[in-house]
Amino acid sequence: MSDTVRNTDFSLPKAWPFEEAAKVAARLEASGKAEALFETGYGPSGLPHIGTFGEVARTTWVRNAFTTLTGKPSRLLAFSDDMDGLRKVPDNVPNGAMLREFLGKPLTQVPDPFGTHDSFGAHNNARLRAFLDGFGFEYEFASATEYYLSGRFDAALLRVLSLHEEIRQVILPTLGPERRATYSPILPIHPVTGEVMQVVIEQTDAVGGTVTWTDAAGERFTTAVTGGACKLQWKADWAMRWHALNVDYEMSGKDLIDSVKLSGRICGVLGSKPPVGYTYELFLDEHSQKISKSKGNGLSVDEWLRYAPPESLGQFMYHQPQRAKRLFFDVIPRAVDDYIAHVSKGGDDPASPAWHIGGGRIPNDAGSPIPFTMLLNLASVVNADRPDMLWGFIRRYHPGAGPESTPFLARLVDYAVAYYRDFVRPAKRFRPATEIEAAALSDLADTLAAMPTDSTAEFIQDEVYAVGKRHPFPALKNWFECLYQVLLGQQEGPRFGGFVALYGVSETVTLIRDALNRPAEAA
Repeated sequence: MSDTVRNTDFSLPKAWPFEEAAKVAARLEASGKAEALFETGYGPSGLPHIGTFGEVARTTWVRNAFTTLTGKPSRLLAFSDDMDGLRKVPDNVPNGAMLREFLGKPLTQVPDPFGTHDSFGAHNNARLRAFLDGFGFEYEFASATEYYLSGRFDAALLRVLSLHEEIRQVILPTLGPERRATYSPILPIHPVTGEVMQVVIEQTDAVGGTVTWTDAAGERFTTAVTGGACKLQWKADWAMRWHALNVDYEMSGKDLIDSVKLSGRICGVLGSKPPVGYTYELFLDEHSQKISKSKGNGLSVDEWLRYAPPESLGQFMYHQPQRAKRLFFDVIPRAVDDYIAHVSKGGDDPASPAWHIGGGRIPNDAGSPIPFTMLLNLASVVNADRPDMLWGFIRRYHPGAGPESTPFLARLVDYAVAYYRDFVRPAKRFRPATEIEAAALSDLADTLAAMPTDSTAEFIQDEVYAVGKRHPFPALKNWFECLYQVLLGQQEGPRFGGFVALYGVSETVTLIRDALNRPAEAA
């Protein structure tokens, strides 16, 4: 393949990963590099979460677009800052009292509270790798501890030492008076206690490669900045990593905008150009409040995957990453159906989210002839406790459907039953029909009863509209609200013609007449 960009800007696929990939391609063309390095960072003081998935998935999509665009090789480095000091004991780990004894020490020097690995850092690194492997991401894992101890950062650390004051001047204006008086980008590791020290650096020796400092007990030390005897404050560490590894691309959340700017300036002081960056928005909960791990108001990856396939999580992450989105259970059905809609268009279209989610292709077996929301409404009407309760209706609507012929649909059926059981059924609230609504519903029952049982969804939908127009509703939306609330016990619902075709015309007639005969107190 050619090493030049194979698409001009005006012919790029209309997809944000390609726009980002073009920036990386331009950077490589200017630098003369033959290979692009993409990076994602991870703080292993906690366990992987849905934001971790989002950052790695989005970076992977840009990387795949870069490959398609240029044909050049690339790498994705998942970098763990496991040499960071343990600042506080997480709430969600065992043996918290034991961990408190190791506050301030590098995570790879803190015992594993789970008792499965050599250190807490190693445990969380293993969880990160298992998490990424579970989604099939292609990446290289990197440990800050390994890089520091092996000397891979030594040249860059000596460069930091030689520019110590210049780097301080970048950071000092952002700090309060007390912190400003003690700040240094270099954090020595205490040779006795093993703690990561935030102390005044009294003397720097660029020739000898050392810093001199005094601990709280008044003992003075001279420590080498190389070989893992020191680490850097995280903004300086980020910049040093960009400089040392020649990183070409890294994403970050909106909350790190100022940090990205500062690290970029430090990278410039070190003599390198910071990587191409992309700022994504943070997630909000159902009340539009910022999601916080400590509050527990978010939605975990495991929770999402209990009710929907991973492709739908990819769809949620793909769509408008620079826009704040609410992340709670109610968004799952829409994400599933959005993914199905993109798959249904077929072809290998690089502008399709499904192409990126599928790693550069749209899988042939990923579609579904039935939307997920329709399955949920079917489950609601038949009170499905088991997947087999849905399959009779499905096969009548789509003959030949089954686990082997429609594997993605089969997965959705299982998910639909679980989602219905945990979210739809507890929230079902039927209301009685008003006088106008009762007349319209009776009209609809008679209309459906008179039509062939094999009527198409489109024909049924037209008749549903016609019935609504024959009755004095303020607007047609009020007619459809009646259908959802009186018949399904929900505030919203599916395209009703499609639902009738799936559930059955005669079954829907029975559903309507039962609703009209339902005692008001039972509604």
